[in-house]
Order: sequence, then C-alpha cells, then structure tokens
Amino acid sequence: MAVSDQQLADAGDYLAEELQRVGGMIVTAESCTGGWVAKVLTDRAGSSGWVHGGLVTYSNEMKQALLGVTDQSLHGHGAVSEPVVREMVAGALATTEADVAVAISGIAGPGGGSDDKPVGTVWFAWGRSPADTEAVVEVFSGDRDQVRRQAVLFALQGVRAFLTES
Repeated sequence: MAVSDQQLADAGDYLAEELQRVGGMIVTAESCTGGWVAKVLTDRAGSSGWVHGGLVTYSNEMKQALLGVTDQSLHGHGAVSEPVVREMVAGALATTEADVAVAISGIAGPGGGSDDKPVGTVWFAWGRSPADTEAVVEVFSGDRDQVRRQAVLFALQGVRAFLTES
C-alpha cells in the first residue's frame, strides 16, 4: 500500500486533535521509523501542546540505556517483538511526563528478515501505563520507504483509536 505525505499529515492532524481533546501529551519511542512519527506530529504548528518528545532508539544498546528494555527481552525475543515494544512504552512513560506513549520496532528491509520475522514485520505498542498498553504486529509489503510509511500511518491511527476508545 502506497502511503502519501498527505495521508501521513492527515493522520497526524487527527491524532493531534484527539490529544488536544483529551488534554494529553505524547512521547514516541521509535526504532525502524527513525523519528518519523514525531516528525509528523511536530509538523503542525503548536505541537508543543501535545508532543512531549521523541526518542529514536535504533540500536539495542539505546533501547536498554534510554528505555530500560531488558537484556532478557532482547535476547529471548529479539528487538522486533511484543515484549520489547511493551518495555519501550513503559520506559518512555517512566522517563518523561507524557500521558501516552507509542513504540515501534520493525524490519524495514531490504535485509534483516527471517522466516519467523520477514521484512515488513513491525511491532507496535501504545499505552498510558504498563498495565494499560496494547501491542500489535503487522507485516507490511513494499520497499524500505513503503514499509516505514505504512508503519508511521499505522502508529498514528492506532494511538488515535486507543485514545478514542479509552
């Protein structure tokens, strides 16, 4: 699925409106998207009213140092896994004053995939606390840019739905 800049901007606007409605601040903890979710959210003027910050934790070492992801999760499940994105959300919330966090870790390609985790596999988590966190995996198709665009869109839409439902 091709995702346009306009689709990303619209999804960012919708999430910003929802964050303003609930009076919430968001923090992003991104790996394969490299800060793209935070970029989309901060493209809109006044974003300091709903964006607390963003962490790009591309390496396992940064996931551990900045977000407290455990060695057990990384070695037992891999960086692209449910336990890791859940710990990324918990760590982002613990180290900031944000009300909600989103975490993304995936294999954007072109290499790095396996039979269990093919290129395009991306794990997401969002939540208000470790106990109130949802995680989901998606497998996107396309080249590196297309996988990353789909992941950014999915994250923006997922957090918005989470906030709307809670």
